[in-house]
Amino acid sequence: MITSVHNPKVQLVRQLLTHSKARHEQGAFVIEGVRLAEEALQAGWEAQLVFFTNQLDARGKSVLDRLVAEGVSAEQVSEAVMEKISDTETPQGLLVVLAQKTLPLPPSLDFLLILDGIHDPGNLGTILRSAAAAGAQGVLLAPGCADAWSPKVVRAGMGAHFRLAILSLGWEEIESIVKQTARQVEIYLADSAQGLPYTQVDFRSPLAIIVGGEAFGAGDRAASLADAKVHISLPGKSESLNAAMAASILLFEVVRQRRGQKLEQVMLK
Repeated sequence: MITSVHNPKVQLVRQLLTHSKARHEQGAFVIEGVRLAEEALQAGWEAQLVFFTNQLDARGKSVLDRLVAEGVSAEQVSEAVMEKISDTETPQGLLVVLAQKTLPLPPSLDFLLILDGIHDPGNLGTILRSAAAAGAQGVLLAPGCADAWSPKVVRAGMGAHFRLAILSLGWEEIESIVKQTARQVEIYLADSAQGLPYTQVDFRSPLAIIVGGEAFGAGDRAASLADAKVHISLPGKSESLNAAMAASILLFEVVRQRRGQKLEQVMLK
């Protein structure tokens, strides 16, 4: 059993939890808890190391057994060590180091989300969770966004990383993806007040939606890429919405419109 936080493996995990540079150099990230470990296993992601404590319940022990059966190095650590390195207030007794990988975008693009300046990890994770739930094909992160592999983003994403293409790119690469696809993609920029109300925009054609950061919105480069602006009307006295909430509303408006289109097509047959 590992009882010292100075153990080299513990130090590696601490680096992965706290430093984006370490995550990038190692090509790895950390997940905590039984549910995320189950999702990673189900999605076939490569685990490199697992820490566990003697407080694991039956469900957690089942996950641990599956990881060990796949040849993953497993280390029991003391409760004190787990509490010291954990990024959560109440550790579940299971922490897994996974290899990073980028799921591919499909060749025919139809539904993308582009994020510009989303600095808050909780907001970014929530947006990724909504994008995965809405069936978006991918999320493109422009320079200045939070690290998608940080523990807070991964935790808020609730497994979105295992189901969604998430790419951190420069603006030239983003433009190349959305402009040179085989299908013409309309690019809509979410604005706090300008443009058409989002319910009056036809989101049934191939599209990408740009959502900007919490404090300053999208930058000039994002605005230059957009074909049109859309906004969410706020009848109350609030000036704007949280970025994650705004993104979720727009994503599920796409879902609503396209679901309605499919129903119309069925009724016409």
